Amino acid sequence: MARLPVIVGFGGINSAGRTSSHQAYRRIVFDLLPSSIQQNVILDLATLTNMAEHKNGMWHTEDGEVLDSASLVDRMGDSLLAQTLIRRIHPSLFDVDHVVLHKSATLSANHSEEKLSFTTKTRSLPKDRPTNWQVTEISDTLSEVTVDGNLETFIKDTRALSVKSAGQLPTGFDPSKLYQSRNHPRGLQMTVYGASDAVKSSGIDWETIRSKVAPDQMAVYAANSIGQMDDLGFGGMLKSALMGKRTTSKHLPLGYAQMPADFVNAYILGSVGNVGTAIGACATYFFNLEKAIDGIKTGKFRVAMVGGSDAPITPEIIEGFRTMGALAEDTALLALDQISNREEPDHTRSCRPFAQNCGFTIGESSQWTLLMDDELAIELGAEIFGSIPAVFSHADGHKKSISAPGIGNYLTMSKAMAYLENIIGNEGLTERTFIQAHGTSTPQNRVTESHVLSKAATSFGASAMPVVAMKAFLGHSQGTAGGDQLHLSLGVWKDGILPGIITSQAVADDVYQDGLKFQLKHEVYGKDYFEAALLNSKGFGGNNATAVLLSPNQTMRMLGKRYSAAQMDDYKSKNTQVTESAESYNQAAIKGEALPIYKFGFNVLGGEDLDISNNEIRLPSYDIPVSLNLENDFSDLK
Repeated sequence: MARLPVIVGFGGINSAGRTSSHQAYRRIVFDLLPSSIQQNVILDLATLTNMAEHKNGMWHTEDGEVLDSASLVDRMGDSLLAQTLIRRIHPSLFDVDHVVLHKSATLSANHSEEKLSFTTKTRSLPKDRPTNWQVTEISDTLSEVTVDGNLETFIKDTRALSVKSAGQLPTGFDPSKLYQSRNHPRGLQMTVYGASDAVKSSGIDWETIRSKVAPDQMAVYAANSIGQMDDLGFGGMLKSALMGKRTTSKHLPLGYAQMPADFVNAYILGSVGNVGTAIGACATYFFNLEKAIDGIKTGKFRVAMVGGSDAPITPEIIEGFRTMGALAEDTALLALDQISNREEPDHTRSCRPFAQNCGFTIGESSQWTLLMDDELAIELGAEIFGSIPAVFSHADGHKKSISAPGIGNYLTMSKAMAYLENIIGNEGLTERTFIQAHGTSTPQNRVTESHVLSKAATSFGASAMPVVAMKAFLGHSQGTAGGDQLHLSLGVWKDGILPGIITSQAVADDVYQDGLKFQLKHEVYGKDYFEAALLNSKGFGGNNATAVLLSPNQTMRMLGKRYSAAQMDDYKSKNTQVTESAESYNQAAIKGEALPIYKFGFNVLGGEDLDISNNEIRLPSYDIPVSLNLENDFSDLK
């Protein structure tokens, strides 16, 4: 009997805001929500972006004003909303109008001209260069160079990027200020915030969960697809020495793509269970999710944390994608809209999935999903947000261009539909399932993915399966994009609104539409309408994945057949307290009173702390030991 992997907690941060308690989802469907929920979204953004502080029941702004909740929403609501979703890159990350891509200086030393050139790849100096030189960064546009004691100042060569929009985290949000970040790269700062948010959103204390599970029955699977490429990670390691700066001992280890998983184990959960990092471009989140799902279904694990944290909004990464022709450049966006009387387009509409488009928009995000097997969730009274019975992943086979799409996604989507049909029937699949598309907003993707979706949908008799794409609001957060798709899909069963692709005004003529309904506006279906969702990803290199997501109602109907009425009544009784605890955390987060979990140097164990016998290993602070009574899987070969 397979165990059902259920979602008992989720959280994180993306350009729409905090993910837990459906806050980011609600930012996207904001206009259709009642005013009381809108107020919570605004207040949450106010504390998240440090625009206001909650003290003694009132809100204190940066300007010294003291406002009640309604007044703050009236005064600051529009500006707070404008600091979210896809927009022009804010200078808090870097100045898109003055990016240093090549830095040079002509220096006079000992009456001879010396040419010093600095780039991210090379530094060229004459053979008889001065023996004592030093570069000091003053600002983004100025540097000082000392040659044999003579000080010279030079202006760096800068230019504007042709790509100026991104799905940046809400302006003003700074995860490094919420814990002792110790010069962690941005992606790892986001990890600490996002994973903590997911754990606390469950409404169950982590120590309670740990007391019910053996240490080796936990798992953490997480990654990012590019690594930490800012100046505090691999980016700094590659650039520092070439710019006359010091390479630190943190640049290399903290740059690795598996660090999000390592940080969760070491500083948040203290897990000694299974750990892994699967990397597959845009499908990275779903690859890690697949590992967790398979482990829970077979009983290998009882609890798993799946996550990703990508912070790719850097000039270097943007230039890399731009030179591939993958990103939406300002000039192309202006041409699409036939605008000639202004210099910049509407950056909030940079990403237009399945419409006339010109490239994707990069985004940053940290998303984390807490999963349990159904038995543990019922025992603890966990809030069950849905379940994920399967994830399918396939490669493209032989191909010419390594970045071009191939056939693998036809396999993943068709298998996911067939699997889902076995659970909820053909009507449930074709009438009550929505598709969360990869939807990158590139001309190539709109054709190839729509053909995949259309071919699979019509094969199962569908006529109008709703298709949506969250990247229209969030941008493409690379390896974490699947987490964005998953968590914002859960909101559909909370508020009953399916977010439409509102940045796309019309479906492009070359998009395949048979069997599909590309939803271009928000639509109210009701909380109980959809029974499932299919989450799709098509990644560079031939990394394809489709996840099957069941609604909370469908999940509970299935569990009602596995557990007795008495067991379900006991579950509901326990669940009342859990949901109250989860909402208490949500309100604390809205008021800025909830800090991330960060246990640096906490309960560090050595071998001498373990009690080891030939039957088990006991770890301090764990109630259940690690069993050494392991079966021989090959007993027939003895």
